[in-house]
Amino acid sequence: MLKKFWNILVIILGAITIACGFNLFLIPHQLLSGGVSGLSLLISYFSNWDVSILYLFVNIPILMIGWFKLGKRFIGLSILSVAATTWFIAVIPVNLVVTDMLLASVFGGVLIGIGSGLSFRVGGSTGGFDIIGSLVTRTYDFPVGNVLVGMNALVILAAGYFNDNWNIALASMASMYITGKVLDLIHISHVKVTVYIITNHTEELLSKLLVIPRGVTLIKTEGAFSHVSRDMLMTVTTRYELAELRSIIKKADPNAFVNIVETVGVMGSFRRR
Repeated sequence: MLKKFWNILVIILGAITIACGFNLFLIPHQLLSGGVSGLSLLISYFSNWDVSILYLFVNIPILMIGWFKLGKRFIGLSILSVAATTWFIAVIPVNLVVTDMLLASVFGGVLIGIGSGLSFRVGGSTGGFDIIGSLVTRTYDFPVGNVLVGMNALVILAAGYFNDNWNIALASMASMYITGKVLDLIHISHVKVTVYIITNHTEELLSKLLVIPRGVTLIKTEGAFSHVSRDMLMTVTTRYELAELRSIIKKADPNAFVNIVETVGVMGSFRRR
C-alpha cells in the first residue's frame, strides 16, 4: 500500500515538473516538446484549442493500444500521469520566466526530461510517444530516450515547415534532445540486470514471469546449511522492466530471496522467442 502511494506521488510530481516545463519555458516562446505533447502544442499554436485538452485526447488512442501491449499496471500509471499532466497544464498559468529562447529550450527540456524520467522510474510513462518508444525498446533493445529523439524529428520538421521559422524549430530540437538525454540518465532503460530468485512458489512465479518477453532459467539449488532443495529462477531484464518484475515477485512469493546484479553485457538472444 505504501509503495503504491509512493508511486502515485512520484507520478504526480513528474506531472507537475512537465507542466512547469511547458507553461513556464516552452509555450511562452512557442517552442515544441516531443511526441504527443509536441503535436498538441503545434496544433494549439495554429488554432484556438486548449493545449491541455489536445494533450488528453491525442493520448487516448495510444493509451488504449498500450493497454493490450504493455500491461495494465504500466498503462494504469501512464493514464494517471496523462490525467495529472493535463490538469496541471490547465491550472499552472503560462508565464514568461526567461526572455532568451535558447535558455527556455534548455531548462524546459530538463524539466520535461526529469518529469518523464520520474514516471518511468516507478513503472509508468507520460503517454504518447513514450508508450510507442517503450514498445520499440521492448522489441529492439534501444535506449528509450534515443528512440523518442528519432520520432520527434518528424514533429520538428512539421514545426519548421508550417511555422516558417527554423529558429523556433531548431531551439525545439535542442529542447527535445536534452529531454531525451535527461530521461535516459534518470530512467536508464537500456541497462541490463540479472535477477536471481530463490523461491518455494516456483510454478506460481513461472506462470507470471513467462508472460513477460524475457527468458527464465530454472536452476535446482540446495542450502549449504539446511541441505533443503529449492528452486532458483534466473532472468535477464532491463531496469525499465524491473519495477514490474519486483511487483510480480512480491505478489507471488513475498518471502522469496532475490538478488539483482547489474549485467555488463549480453550475448545471444536477449528476448524470449
